[in-house]
Amino acid sequence: MLGGQAQVPGVAGTWKDLTDSVNAMASNLTNQVRNIADVTTAVARGNLSQKITVSAQGEMLELKNTINTMVDQLNSFAGEVTRVAREVGTEGVLGGQAQVAGVGGTWKDLTDNVNTLAGNLTDQVRNIAVVTTAVANGDLSQKITVNAQGEVLELKNTINRMVDQLNGFASEVTRVAKEVGTEGELGGQAQVPGVAGTWKDLTENVNTLAGNLTVQLRDVSAVATAIASGDLTRKITVEARGEILQIKEVINRMVDRLSSFAAEVTRVAKEVGTEGVLGGQAQVEGVAGTWRDLTDNVNTLAGNLTNQVRNIAVVTTAVANGDLSQKITVAARGEVLELKDTINIMVDRLGIFADEVTRVAREVGTEGVLGGQ
Repeated sequence: MLGGQAQVPGVAGTWKDLTDSVNAMASNLTNQVRNIADVTTAVARGNLSQKITVSAQGEMLELKNTINTMVDQLNSFAGEVTRVAREVGTEGVLGGQAQVAGVGGTWKDLTDNVNTLAGNLTDQVRNIAVVTTAVANGDLSQKITVNAQGEVLELKNTINRMVDQLNGFASEVTRVAKEVGTEGELGGQAQVPGVAGTWKDLTENVNTLAGNLTVQLRDVSAVATAIASGDLTRKITVEARGEILQIKEVINRMVDRLSSFAAEVTRVAKEVGTEGVLGGQAQVEGVAGTWRDLTDNVNTLAGNLTNQVRNIAVVTTAVANGDLSQKITVAARGEVLELKDTINIMVDRLGIFADEVTRVAREVGTEGVLGGQ
């Protein structure tokens, strides 16, 4: 119980001096212990702003200095731990280390533990940052290798699994794209085990793309092969959109026009070449380019043949009717020209023959001039 004072009535001399000395000692001890109690209580409550200021000597001075030094070191420790915690945990500035000079024992252990925590967290976060940055830049060759435990280990394993799945996804998409888009091998599908969410959606979208393209191109190929083989009964029926739809419609129109072209050419050829019905012309709507040229050439052929045969028919009919005044005048080449020349020569010779027979008949039968030849 501090604060007590000796009360000795009536003393004097040495006894009074002794009483005063005891009271001075008790008062000094009270002030010192109470000041120490205030400071240590403040420390216990986390208040490091107070120090022992009471006058002291000897061992009490040593205790004062020791406690004040402890307060300074705790201040330094708290300041450094706060700084490192703020830098690493709040500001995201990694690599910080607490520097507390002169600490030992538990305080040194605490400082070392804080620095170990900050160091481990720095290494872990930096390794995670390197790997995730690599992933963001399209580099899937790196993984998190730093030592970790607890939730950080779970995060490490999760990111490494993510890298594995992204590698699998990228490899499969690349394989399918190369097979379908570069090597022309249709029917490929990406197989990425264990993916879910967006990665599963992406995989399914790639497979849908490859599947649709396979079906569309195979249908186009089947129709094109049929056309090349002379089969104009088939059309592209697969569902399509965009430019593939345009290709589908173009090829189907081409089949329609080729069918129309073939039908018209066949009709004209049958009429002119088989049935002998001259004057026919192929009518193929909407054709252009080579198909128009072919149609025009067929019509030119049919037209020329019609003109030639009709001219030959007129002349031969005239000859049959005894009219030798006509000749074939239509333009002709090749064997038709030879036929034209042959008939014209025949007409000439028949004309000469008729003239001679007429002359001899007139001389002998009418004029009585015998011996004519």
